[in-house]
Amino acid sequence: MQGRSVSDFVVAAAQEAAQRAIEEATIIRLSLEDQRLMLDTILDPPAPNEALRKAADAHRRFVRESR
Repeated sequence: MQGRSVSDFVVAAAQEAAQRAIEEATIIRLSLEDQRLMLDTILDPPAPNEALRKAADAHRRFVRESR
């Protein structure tokens, strides 16, 4: 067991598994088509729709009231 005690081995294995789980949860993997779509949307975003305008207005009111 790599010259370690059982408890050291178990702790190291748990840390490695936790690190992999965190990486899998935080890294977004996109297909090539999805990458192109995301880039196109960033470079040429759609106009804000009614829901987005309402959300922005609500945010402005909230920030103003929080001061």
